Amino acid sequence: MKKIFTLSTCDTSKKILKTLNLKGFEVKDIKKEKITSKELDEMKNLSGSYEAIFSRRSRNYSALGLKDKTLSENEVKNFILNDYTFLKRPVIIDGKRIFIGNQKKNIELLSRHFENRNHE
Repeated sequence: MKKIFTLSTCDTSKKILKTLNLKGFEVKDIKKEKITSKELDEMKNLSGSYEAIFSRRSRNYSALGLKDKTLSENEVKNFILNDYTFLKRPVIIDGKRIFIGNQKKNIELLSRHFENRNHE
């Protein structure tokens, strides 16, 4: 699968995606089209856990008092499925590789991956 999960209104994600050659990728705006359980399971399989793709920066994280709770993997999955703001963005899946979020380290790995991909 070559897929990108993002928000079309997120300036940070737009800036990141603008630097990449996205030919062959399906871009999914998670606000307009809900993430499916199957897609989320694939993200989990590639990342190792639902926790790895869960955003604690969501406004609802504090509003729901989640910082004071220990969430199971199933609870994390359900939060992401029911509220797109709980997914770290962007999530880019290129076959068996996954890149999650906009942290500097991740963006550097992503850029190198796409540079290598473009030279193949």
